[in-house]
Amino acid sequence: MSTRPVQPLPPLDGSQRVLGTIALSMAVFMNVLDSSIANVSIPAISGDMGVSPQQGTWVITSFAVANAISVPLTGWLTMRIGQVKLFVWSIMLFVLASFLCGIAPSIEMLIAARVLQGAVAGPMIPLSQSLLLASYPPAKSGMALAFWGMTTLVAPIMGPLLGGWISDNYSWPWIFYINLPIGLLTAWACWRLYRHRESVVRKLPIDKIGLALLVLWVGSLQLMLDKGKELDWFNSGEIIALTAVAVIAFVYFVVWERGEAHPVVDLSLFRGRNFSAGVVAISVSYALFFGSLVVLPLWLQTQVGYTATDAGMVMAPVGILAIILSPVVGRLLPKMDARLLATTAFLVFALVFWLRSKFTADVDTFTLMVPTIIQGAAMAMFFIPLTSIILSGLGPDKMPAAAGLSNFVRIMFGGIGTSITATMWDSRSAVHHSQLAETTGPHNLAFTETVQSLVSAGLTEPAAWAVIERRMSVQASTLAATDLFWLSSVLFVVLIGLIWLTRPVKGKAAVDGGGAH
Repeated sequence: MSTRPVQPLPPLDGSQRVLGTIALSMAVFMNVLDSSIANVSIPAISGDMGVSPQQGTWVITSFAVANAISVPLTGWLTMRIGQVKLFVWSIMLFVLASFLCGIAPSIEMLIAARVLQGAVAGPMIPLSQSLLLASYPPAKSGMALAFWGMTTLVAPIMGPLLGGWISDNYSWPWIFYINLPIGLLTAWACWRLYRHRESVVRKLPIDKIGLALLVLWVGSLQLMLDKGKELDWFNSGEIIALTAVAVIAFVYFVVWERGEAHPVVDLSLFRGRNFSAGVVAISVSYALFFGSLVVLPLWLQTQVGYTATDAGMVMAPVGILAIILSPVVGRLLPKMDARLLATTAFLVFALVFWLRSKFTADVDTFTLMVPTIIQGAAMAMFFIPLTSIILSGLGPDKMPAAAGLSNFVRIMFGGIGTSITATMWDSRSAVHHSQLAETTGPHNLAFTETVQSLVSAGLTEPAAWAVIERRMSVQASTLAATDLFWLSSVLFVVLIGLIWLTRPVKGKAAVDGGGAH
């Protein structure tokens, strides 16, 4: 067991800092990209493997479940292995898992490889965060977070675009093979730069019961969220059973971890006001943002008539202002109260979703893209200040655990947001459809005139009714989507209150180890 005192390592300088930033950012980009790149390739994978699209979705679910379980273990694994070794091994195993995904001869082998890929991917994002912060002097920590934030913002947008393009022009295994050169180069660069900057290693006892409870409740919750809509939620005995297991295991997990001398997840971090309020604010807002990433493209493709590529192009401009403004925010952060920047981000998000709440079924591409472009500005001011607040005042020994736990909660809320948003969209669509249907029938003059005009145009009466039914479905889905956008706008304004529950933080305090808790 090492007895060295825990002291912050000196930051990197010059070309080493630049190379380190690029290497860590590429690792994050590869990781986040792989969590979304397979989504649009499921039809191709299912067809090639000879399975149904429903079975094909396990390619996504298996990665998400394994990843969700491993992310909160980052702090504990770092203590036992060391953050540099753990990070480099995670990258190398991720490359191996990607290769196994590409050569998988059956859906079972592909799912097994995706489980491995998701499990080893867990520590990569939080450790890249802590290693990057340690590479910069405290005065430039905002800039470090800006570079880290850009990759986490752009990758989810690039994933579906790149996955669709590869599947259309090559074959689906290449969505995994592209990780090989990136991963090997990144692992080599990170080892060269960081191998002499290893963290203190302590051979702590393994909290077997805590680990088992974590796997049980996170796995059950993730499966419940992924399969809920498909199985009609609580009308399904399977969903009820998964929910019961998740709730009971979670309660036991919290009780056990609070009394454990060497917990597998450091729940004591939530005693800090900035950590707890910051994590809730970033997680709920991420759920709202991620939910919109599901509903908006689906609405465009299923109701407005956009292709998958066209829908992706509508979503893509979100990265423009995010990339341009992230370095600006990084420079401003050490000079400003992070809460002001986060508040501005939430107000811009509220504006974006309010603009989307005005969409109609015949919306044009320009109107669609205006809020998407504006959203890039909100994203630039969203991750960086809130991450600064969450990590404020934590010493280097707490940083990996705090980054892992905060990223775990955020990712989990992203899944929850996706499930709730999709379910609410279906529910509100049904409500609006029934309300619109009440206006149809021979008693309604406008409806009768519409049917007559369609029949006069050469349609049979049943065909005219089918046309009107389609219009009603489009209108109902559009009204449901705008309901959700309006609700998201209101919630972003409400969430500002959480930001101001935290203590004031300048960007420097995020990594100096002496800020307020």
